[in-house]
Amino acid sequence: MAVSPNKLQMPVIRDPKDFDSKSGGLLEQIIFNNRIALIVVCALLTAFLGFQMKDLKVGASYDKMLPQSHPYIQNYLENRVELRGLGDSVRIVVESKDGDIFNANYLETLAKINDEVFLLPGVDRPWMKSIFTPVVRWTEVTEQGFDGGPVLPNDYNGSAKSIDDLRVNIARANVVGSLVANDYRSSMIVVPLLPLDADGNAVDYHELSKKIDDIRARYAGAEDSGVNVYVIGFAKLIGDLISGLEKVALFFLIAVVIAVAIIYTYTRCIRSTVLVLTCSIIAVVWQLGLVSMFGYGLDPFSMLVPFLVVAIGVSHGAQKMNGIMQDIGRGTHRLVAARYTFRRLFLAGMTALLADVVGFAVLMIIDIPVIRELALTASIGVGVLIFTNLILIPVMLSFIGVSPKAAARSLAAEQAELSAPVGFGRVWRALEKFTERRWAVPTLAIALVMGVWGFVTSLQLQIGDLDAGAPELRADSRYNRDNAFITANYGISSDVFAVMVKTPDDGCRSYQTLTEIDLLDSKLAQVPGVQQTASLGQTVRTYTAGMFEGNPKWATVSDNQSLIDPQIGNAVSWNSEFLNANCSMSPVLAYLSDHKAETLERVVATASEFAEQYSTDERQYLLAAGNAGVDATTNIVVKEANRKMLLYVYAAVALLCLITFRNWRAVIVALLPLVLTSVLAEALMVHLGIGVKVATLPVVALGVGIGVDYAIYLLSIQLVFQRSGMSVSEAYQRAVATTGKVVALVGVTLAAGVVTWVWSPIKFQADMGILLTFMFAWNMLGALILVPALSHFLLQGESKRARPYGNGIPAGAVGQGA
Repeated sequence: MAVSPNKLQMPVIRDPKDFDSKSGGLLEQIIFNNRIALIVVCALLTAFLGFQMKDLKVGASYDKMLPQSHPYIQNYLENRVELRGLGDSVRIVVESKDGDIFNANYLETLAKINDEVFLLPGVDRPWMKSIFTPVVRWTEVTEQGFDGGPVLPNDYNGSAKSIDDLRVNIARANVVGSLVANDYRSSMIVVPLLPLDADGNAVDYHELSKKIDDIRARYAGAEDSGVNVYVIGFAKLIGDLISGLEKVALFFLIAVVIAVAIIYTYTRCIRSTVLVLTCSIIAVVWQLGLVSMFGYGLDPFSMLVPFLVVAIGVSHGAQKMNGIMQDIGRGTHRLVAARYTFRRLFLAGMTALLADVVGFAVLMIIDIPVIRELALTASIGVGVLIFTNLILIPVMLSFIGVSPKAAARSLAAEQAELSAPVGFGRVWRALEKFTERRWAVPTLAIALVMGVWGFVTSLQLQIGDLDAGAPELRADSRYNRDNAFITANYGISSDVFAVMVKTPDDGCRSYQTLTEIDLLDSKLAQVPGVQQTASLGQTVRTYTAGMFEGNPKWATVSDNQSLIDPQIGNAVSWNSEFLNANCSMSPVLAYLSDHKAETLERVVATASEFAEQYSTDERQYLLAAGNAGVDATTNIVVKEANRKMLLYVYAAVALLCLITFRNWRAVIVALLPLVLTSVLAEALMVHLGIGVKVATLPVVALGVGIGVDYAIYLLSIQLVFQRSGMSVSEAYQRAVATTGKVVALVGVTLAAGVVTWVWSPIKFQADMGILLTFMFAWNMLGALILVPALSHFLLQGESKRARPYGNGIPAGAVGQGA
């Protein structure tokens, strides 16, 4: 037999003196019997952690993007010193506006830019390449043997003769297409970067990017300048992302305004709305202060986490504010109302926020430092929300309360909606129909069809970049326009995949090693997407042919060691990049047309198959170096982590729900809408052309961890009413009347907090905004529509096993007024 709803309400106490301060659990007594001390401690902590924010830095590191424990990356790091600029680098192209590069004014400007770039902090100066650096040399065969020298003539002085000599040397050096454009209208400066600067600190990409932009502005910014300057590379990309983040602050403010407007529209209470926002901002201050204390900082991938923390904080704060408002509307004193709300919502709020923490913390399994730092930063932020939202908001509201008019309006609206046959209340009443079989069956059938369609579509989801250039930025961004120019005018792209051939000292000069290197070179050259290859095998063949007057018949690796040794000597003399001083490391390079996932997969498959077949104790073929090698390895790690991450987050959320609901059927009811949302989100990624990569991998986990909040609040209240004797339909009706509006409010608030990201100048943030908006909104709809439909089939038994609570809800139980 159903219990009257009034018997599920806490007793109305108008005077706090009539309230037993020793009632409730131990935690409640500690908090509310020491309210002043708690507020003072919070104020001191906020001041202290706010002061710590002064050391917070926004930056990025190339090494933090590397999957540190993967064998390919370990191979690269162990041999990084021997690889000579095959890691992090910037490419600067200087284009002549008037004709080709062979004019004195252009070459003078190029020389000045070259010199200024050479002196930038973090540049690996010995291996910087341009037609003005001595490491770029030409060779030719003469009657006396091999001859050569720097591409820039030693007597270059800008005269017509010295420019003609430079033209000849460029042709002899075979750098057209790599350091000189195919149309001779521009030339490139390749700037390899050190992992640490001269002071032992990581290179500040933002500062480096600004200095390069300053050089560009001074030499190419004026209308009458004779050159255009184009810049690409990881450091420039990160610099542009950080610069774009400064504009994102505007979106943060817009999101805050929207969230506050939504909450105020619902409550019509200024004081409580400001309090909820203030407590959420306090959580961000604590988060950033702790992050700074732990020695971490923010980067382009974690910069949006504080925005999420504010949105989550405001939405959870709305739950507490709504409960207190309804109790005050019934005449309960604000202190007693705050304690009632704390009792009813602490367990559900704790579970929901722990689920949010899990959604972030599970990212720690991904062995990429930048993602682990994002997980740590976000987990700290949501962790402090447990204190500021579950404890500080009720305590503060116990002092300031809510507007009496707002409280009365809230209670009147609830009662009107429970009985209203028409109007807006009818919308909420209509949700009750989903607990009936005639509505539940078609609803679940539609959800099943959508799930199957989403799953089939999600099978097409790809790992890694799906577009050329930098997908993190807009297609029309300066960086991607620069990349398009360089790709169109140079025969060799900046996407380099390197296989490291490691031998004992002097091992690279053996015939067996050279023939295998040459074979690997040939196999990579045949892979679709490979523009060109280069290796020590090619160098030896070229030098061997040169010894015999350039006869192409001798363009081979001779089996005569007496012919091989002089060519290795020539390679050492001319400072070849394809062997180190000990002749124990020789990279085989493949220049790729792009770094799309499918291109990288083909190259990795070919190289790994060769390595497995030919590696011995004497010769090891190690993957992978070069920026494309790093991208390929990252894709492998992301692919392995994607499903594992989802499995872990669902397992953790299921355990939290089981602890809260104490019913495995209720856990299924809570999780199935999340599964549908995850599947549909992956299908949406396919249709939007978004691949799974470092920037997008966290989104699905966050959608699950945060999305379960709706079901936790709604189901917790529904189960309390069912366990009091109500039917599923009656219990869900009461749950919707008391918390359904707030569930919708939370969904709208969270979605509004991230939808503004869609207009971000940084594309990966826009992609995250689209996906999170979809997941937050869809999880909210799933909670309001699928939860009742699933409850009809799975939770009828809870009503049959009713456990009446008498005149009130036991301390710690979750009741009405979410």
